[in-house]
Amino acid sequence: QVQLVESGGGLVQAGGSLRLSCATSDSTFSAYAVGWFRQAPGKERKFVAGLNRDGAITLYEDSVKGRFTISRDNAKNTVYLQMNNLKPEDTAVYHCAARRGDYIHTVEQTYNYWGQGTQVTVSS
Repeated sequence: QVQLVESGGGLVQAGGSLRLSCATSDSTFSAYAVGWFRQAPGKERKFVAGLNRDGAITLYEDSVKGRFTISRDNAKNTVYLQMNNLKPEDTAVYHCAARRGDYIHTVEQTYNYWGQGTQVTVSS
């Protein structure tokens, strides 16, 4: 069982930045592709960004391209989501997830492990 713990959320003004982290103590973390998803109030959870096992391949949802950057440090068993130029519509609970293998997938049901989430609130 891979346990994922997110941190770094908070309240920020529009145009500001936050960096989310997702850490695990599992030493096999480098064997998993990872993704960030978000769920706004009253809406379904949606894919935001994904990264393959070695960090060479990324995938972003269209609305965050050019503003968000996903990265990982396998030596630290940690995944990051750098979020710049935040907008009020980015307000959501952000979850990281891990799936076995190297393929980045946008469908949440394909992910094996999830973190509890961290709240991001962007004020206008």
